[in-house]
Amino acid sequence: MSANVWTALPDDAETVGALLVEFRDWFGRDWPSDNAILAGVERLIEDRDTEYLLAAPDPDSPPAGVCQLRYRFAVWTAAPDCWLEDLYVRDAARRRGVGAALLEGAVAAALARGARRVELDVNEHNPAALALYERAGFAISRKAPGGRDVLMRLPLDE
Repeated sequence: MSANVWTALPDDAETVGALLVEFRDWFGRDWPSDNAILAGVERLIEDRDTEYLLAAPDPDSPPAGVCQLRYRFAVWTAAPDCWLEDLYVRDAARRRGVGAALLEGAVAAALARGARRVELDVNEHNPAALALYERAGFAISRKAPGGRDVLMRLPLDE
């Protein structure tokens, strides 16, 4: 039996928030606070340029995975881009198709919005996530001559 995936509705904000808190904890962090994460989810779940997908390993199980999709128009593709901002699956549901189902759902959602690409970042020291993304067809971008694209970040709050 394959995993179930559905688009979270505003009534699902607490479930989405709880899964993202678990994701934060998995990273070994304690910030943002649980309340700040929930407030962020409640704000973004109402934003037409954001979608959350939830997944469960089977129809009788509660949500065990979440992903956040953010959309923006891109000049270089003359279409929306989809940024897969977060993807998290609870330990107990890993290797049960939940992550793959979330990725498949994310691609389907992006296509439904007319997106021409889905982008994400992943830590190079997370081999399970890298393998999951590679199995789904994601690859390190090599569109720049002589090298690969890299994600760069400038923290403004540190």
